[in-house]
Amino acid sequence: MDVYKEWLGIPEGARPPDHYELLRVAQFEDDTDKIRAHYKKLNAHVRKYATGQYSVQSQELLNELAKAMLCLTDPGRKRDYDESLGREFEAAVDEFGRQPILDVLVQQGDITREQQREIEEFAERRGLSHRDAAVQMKLVKADKAAQALACQLGYSFVDLEDMLPEDDVLDLVPRAMVKRNSFIPLFVDDGRLLIACVDQPEHEIEEELRIRSGVPIRPVIVTPRSINQAIAQYYAPGMRDEAKLSSESAESSTSSKSKKSGKKASKSSAGKTFSELSPSEKKERRQYGILFMCWSVLIPMLPVIFKFVSPTLALKLAWYPDLVSYILTGLVAPATVFWVTQKYWK
Repeated sequence: MDVYKEWLGIPEGARPPDHYELLRVAQFEDDTDKIRAHYKKLNAHVRKYATGQYSVQSQELLNELAKAMLCLTDPGRKRDYDESLGREFEAAVDEFGRQPILDVLVQQGDITREQQREIEEFAERRGLSHRDAAVQMKLVKADKAAQALACQLGYSFVDLEDMLPEDDVLDLVPRAMVKRNSFIPLFVDDGRLLIACVDQPEHEIEEELRIRSGVPIRPVIVTPRSINQAIAQYYAPGMRDEAKLSSESAESSTSSKSKKSGKKASKSSAGKTFSELSPSEKKERRQYGILFMCWSVLIPMLPVIFKFVSPTLALKLAWYPDLVSYILTGLVAPATVFWVTQKYWK
């Protein structure tokens, strides 16, 4: 007896039917409440045959119904199941319109949706990136993960063993900078400096490399191991501790020196705007700004503080009205905050 047709009214066809047909809902139905409602209705109906000669068939069908319901009400499992039936989902993108690396790996068939969820949980627990988590879990090889990251970022993936960096380009960047930021300058291609890196470089790094080389930057993605090997090869201890300027940067420096008649070519940090500062100079200026704002409150309030902490000083400063300190603080502190935020940090 065909229990699917006799008990559930499912027309003749594939057996067993897919989960949607089994639960008598529209294919790719996403309303979990509707799916559960249909399951409960069919479950109650099939239970009528739980005793008697059809008890075995009834139990088997009840199990099928339960498994179908559990699959279709679990978002991750449902997506996998729908994709197996030919459903196409719109690719998920981040705030920059890029497809997440794990979705790229799923589309390429390197991992499953279930493995994707395991990677996300593992990464969250360990504080890792999704790429590093996938590699550490040995679900994806390092080169596959790097290729997926390149696809996500819109960069090219290269094998450093196939690349031969130019000495003139390597000389542009000091060893300390390369080791600190894990990248290798390769060569100039189509008017851009190619740099091999393990992730998207920070804007400050790109800008510094642009100034050093005199041309814009184009990153390419490589594996962390290949970067470490290349740094050890091309930037061994004692090699390239100093960096040369590109011809464009050198000309600019020479011109600046002649104009200033022997003075320093670049402005001191005190004469630069905030956007012209290096990352370390920006950090230093922020710290000084915070210090200025703190002192603008503390200094006018010193007489009041002294009176509070020392009875002897309180007697000596009895002639000094506290109101003066409050007034000075109310004038100096806002003026200092305005100057720091609108001038010193701009």
